[in-house]
Amino acid sequence: MRYWDTSALVALVVQQLWSERAHQYHRSDRDVVTSWLSSIECSSALWRLLRLGELGPEEFAITQATLAALRDTLDELALAEGVRDIALRLVTEHPLRAADALHLASALQWCGEAPEGHEFVTFDRRLAEAARREGFVVLTEGEGTG
Repeated sequence: MRYWDTSALVALVVQQLWSERAHQYHRSDRDVVTSWLSSIECSSALWRLLRLGELGPEEFAITQATLAALRDTLDELALAEGVRDIALRLVTEHPLRAADALHLASALQWCGEAPEGHEFVTFDRRLAEAARREGFVVLTEGEGTG
């Protein structure tokens, strides 16, 4: 079981630079944990790609369906009050955006704030570095468990 942030989930539904790596990680462990924030962020990303013309209407419909199917398989964590407190600490210690701090805080709460040996999947370099510094095994581009 691995924690996945939005950048990794989007790479599963839209062809991107890191999509093949994301699919490798997913094939090797289909148990995906994420924050419920991911559903909103993924949807936002797809709509942004449509508005920018990077996805056509047909491709958008396919990605929406793929995302809906993926959502059915996710173990989504609620944002509890403890997550807020952890995220507030994280933004003081790492150069993170608010949503990224919430993802990392959710992952920390998921593992009981003992991240050693737990895997975190992201293609966001800043978030990857913060997750490493917090103690996670970070799976990103060019890395993995084989």
